[in-house]
Amino acid sequence: MASRPTTIGALRASGYPDRSVKQEVAANAAARLRRGLPLVNGLVGFGDTVLPALETALLAGHDVILLGERGQAKSRILRSLTTLLDEAVPVVAGSEVNDHPYHPFSAAARAAVAAHGDDTPIDWIGREQRFAEKLATPDIAVADLIGDVDPIKVAEGRHLADEETIHFGLVPRHNRGIVAINELPDLAERIQVALLNVLEERDVQVRGYSLRLPLDLLVVATANPEDYTNRGRIITPLKDRFGAEVRTHYPPRLADEVAVMCQEAVVADAGDGLPPVVVPPFLAEVLAAFTRALRGAPEVNQRSGVSVRFSTGNYETLAASALRRALRTGESRAVARPCDLGQVLSAGSGKVEFETFEEGREGELLARYLRRALHEVFRRRTAGVDLSGLVACFDAGLAVETGDLVSADELLAQFDDVPGLARLLAALGVEQESPALAAAGLEFALEGLHLQRKLDRDDVGPGAVRFTRG
Repeated sequence: MASRPTTIGALRASGYPDRSVKQEVAANAAARLRRGLPLVNGLVGFGDTVLPALETALLAGHDVILLGERGQAKSRILRSLTTLLDEAVPVVAGSEVNDHPYHPFSAAARAAVAAHGDDTPIDWIGREQRFAEKLATPDIAVADLIGDVDPIKVAEGRHLADEETIHFGLVPRHNRGIVAINELPDLAERIQVALLNVLEERDVQVRGYSLRLPLDLLVVATANPEDYTNRGRIITPLKDRFGAEVRTHYPPRLADEVAVMCQEAVVADAGDGLPPVVVPPFLAEVLAAFTRALRGAPEVNQRSGVSVRFSTGNYETLAASALRRALRTGESRAVARPCDLGQVLSAGSGKVEFETFEEGREGELLARYLRRALHEVFRRRTAGVDLSGLVACFDAGLAVETGDLVSADELLAQFDDVPGLARLLAALGVEQESPALAAAGLEFALEGLHLQRKLDRDDVGPGAVRFTRG
């Protein structure tokens, strides 16, 4: 910062380019693409759909509206756009609206430049100061976004017609930056009109006073397709001002859903003296398949969607249930097992909106779709694996009890020998030398065999079940 110019004259002498925010973003986006880097890090399954559309929109210098249901990474995309801004840009020192040193427009900045010329001091502001995010709610007023007359300034003796009596709102204060508006359709229509004037006509009226604001902004908004296309809650002229519409979506493949869960989930850190937590990949697949099944379920209100946050929350619950068992039983490693899925149903029951005619059956429906997901993953994972030896053990009278407070050693101790165990664990991607993971794989097989009607499963207590052969 110390080596940067400190006056307008020094800035001109340094050859600092005169370009708009959209030109700046386009240039930085082009530089990232040239190096083979994505514009937004951490997006999974968007490489062939969302990212190309977003890249094109930003290179074109367009304001963008992101359309998609909840939990489709819209907010992540909004916030990541700050990385496409320059590290710092110059503004006229003391400016409330980040006046460009070459093009000051506020009264204070114009007065400073008129008085000092090339000796006018400048400040440098970073990326975070140039980004504003606002959740649109019906109670937002024009004063919040645009500004209002400041009664204190009027009381100091200024005339109401003096533009210096204006207290600027969120949008002007982030001039030369990015303004992100979440859930744009929830803005009242009169507020949308005020925003339209700022974006296009470059003037606003505050309590009858017309103020010209040649703002330099990149505006990015989000909306739900239902609100945007059917209810018509975005006024038509404002729709027309957005140069690009980018549609988001849920992860297209099961592997993408699993990758998002593992990336976003926050699991207890073993550094706090807790045992390390492991969620076997086949159980992560069950959670992903569960979410995907609900997204296609006729009983679920698909207009509200089933968010990726639902998958992530389920993953965290599964891990926490395994940690609880390890802490209660003294296990050195917390490994999730199918018995922990009961906690997933309990914790996630309020996160899915069902159709009104399914009222009262929510728990039953969630349990049914979770069983389907487990069965789907079991069949895919164990295709070609001979489990007849395991079933034969139950034919010989074996009965196995397990539950969310039964340790891995207690579960494995109930088996004398399991024929074909090595092949089963290999198909599930489990380390055979780890008793905790072996117990998870074996319990998964018992659940799968029950769903194939080869074993009986009876509840014997809270969180506890018994597998037998009838």
